[in-house]
Amino acid sequence: MLSVKGLNQFYGESHTLWDIELAVPQGSCVCLMGRNGVGKTTLLKSIMGVLPVKSGSITFNGHKLEKQPTEQRARVGIGYVPQGREIFPQLSVEENLNIGLSARADKSINAKEKVYEMFPVLKEMLQRRGGDLSGGQQQQLAIGRALMLNPKILLLDEPTEGIQPNIVAEIGDVIMRLNEEENITVLIVEQKLPFSRRVGKQFAILDRGRNVANGAMSELSGALVQKYLTV
Repeated sequence: MLSVKGLNQFYGESHTLWDIELAVPQGSCVCLMGRNGVGKTTLLKSIMGVLPVKSGSITFNGHKLEKQPTEQRARVGIGYVPQGREIFPQLSVEENLNIGLSARADKSINAKEKVYEMFPVLKEMLQRRGGDLSGGQQQQLAIGRALMLNPKILLLDEPTEGIQPNIVAEIGDVIMRLNEEENITVLIVEQKLPFSRRVGKQFAILDRGRNVANGAMSELSGALVQKYLTV
C-alpha cells in the first residue's frame, strides 16, 4: 500500500534520512520506533509532503507522491495526525472537524457520526474551543479530524505523548478498531513499548536516520529493545 524506497532528506547541510526503505502493507499496523532524534517524525513529514526530500520514491496505492503537495496526498487517502496534535485552539470542536470534512470528496455528514461514535466526548463538547480541551481530548479531536477525510491509511506521530493513562488505553482501543474493523492501515510513531506491542502488527526501527531493523511485532526481541530503544 505505502512504499518508501531509497529516501534521503536534508535539513540544510545536515543529512537526516539515509536511503530509507519502508513498506506498509494494506491492513497492517506498523510501529515506527527508535530513540528521540533518529528521524521518525522527519520520515512521517516527508511521506506527508510537509518536508521536501532530496531523492528516493514514495508510492501509495500506485500514486507517486514525492513531488505532490500535501493536499494531494490527503486526497488520495492519507490521514495525518502530527506530533503535538496541531488542532486550531481558537476554533470549536465542531469547526475543527468541519475543516477535515471540507477536504473530503463526498462531504458526507455521516463522517461526523462515526467520529462521535468513536469519541463520544467530542459530541458532548462540540461548541467548546479546541484550546480548552485536555491533552487527551485534543488528541481525540486530532484523530477525529483526520478520520473526517475517510483515509485509507492513518499516520500518527506519538499519539500518546503527554496523555493520561486511561486516555492512552482508549486511544489504543480506537487504533485497533480502525485497523481491524474499519480496515484502515496504520503507520504510528510511538515511544511507549507496551503500547506498541499491544496495537502493532509489525515494527520498523530507525537509528541515526537509517533503517536498522524491521519485522513482525512478535520478533521485536529484548536485544533489539536494549540496543535501539532503551534510553
